[in-house]
Amino acid sequence: MYAFLLVLIRASGKRTLAEVTVFDFITLLVMSEATQQALTGNDFSVTNAMIVVLTLVVLNRGMDYFSARNKTASRIFNGQPTILVDDGQVLEGQLRHAEVDLGDILEHGRQTQAIERLEQIKWAILERDGSISIIPKSDGSSGGDTGTSVGARG
Repeated sequence: MYAFLLVLIRASGKRTLAEVTVFDFITLLVMSEATQQALTGNDFSVTNAMIVVLTLVVLNRGMDYFSARNKTASRIFNGQPTILVDDGQVLEGQLRHAEVDLGDILEHGRQTQAIERLEQIKWAILERDGSISIIPKSDGSSGGDTGTSVGARG
């Protein structure tokens, strides 16, 4: 069962753990349950577990394929980036909806861009994977115009 899962996961894509979508995560949870049933003897059919896992991986790859070709499907299955700070101004509604605290944004800014004040942030974006990208203003003491993506609070 381990060898089957190893080969199947390797063949299904090269996505890193940080890039796992909600659909991927749910698929992994269901796969683990199907595998557990086969390994503990509650379901004596390893073949049945392999069929369930293979079906889930094929469905997952199908959703990835569909999402890559359809913007609406991608937004539904994977979400979309959310701007939390625009030109130093906090977008309170977006912050509440994303359940992110202003302190988290400022902390990420200090850690990744040496930002001292909110006014030094051009954009703070909550990415689809849950990380926060901080893009400093280029005219401040914050440095260049490059963004750095760091993990959001969990």
